[in-house]
Amino acid sequence: FFFQAEDGIRDAQESRGLGDVYKRQVINNKGGLVHPLTTPDEAEELATLLQIPLGAGTVNRGSDVIGAGLVVNDWSAFCGLDTTSSEIMVIEKIFRLSEQQKENESNQIRTEVIKTLK
Repeated sequence: FFFQAEDGIRDAQESRGLGDVYKRQVINNKGGLVHPLTTPDEAEELATLLQIPLGAGTVNRGSDVIGAGLVVNDWSAFCGLDTTSSEIMVIEKIFRLSEQQKENESNQIRTEVIKTLK
């Protein structure tokens, strides 16, 4: 397990420092992508602590160093060029990026309608 915290969550393998921990996960306000070898119990405990859904996955054609290959905020994600379409689909689902896009489109349409009515 690759997360470190003072509340009892510990590494199953020897950590090489905090940089090693932060490279194995990416989290935003809507969800989180964790290392593919994270056990379901560990993911459930972390999801409960953070109160967001988590999913396991990879980037850049199977790389488990997620933090080095993916940057995400609440509106978009940027990933490495080698990231496959399957990995992108998982990323979009976990971080609910397509929902934000639909919301932005509806806001844009609403703004245009209001402009037209004025």
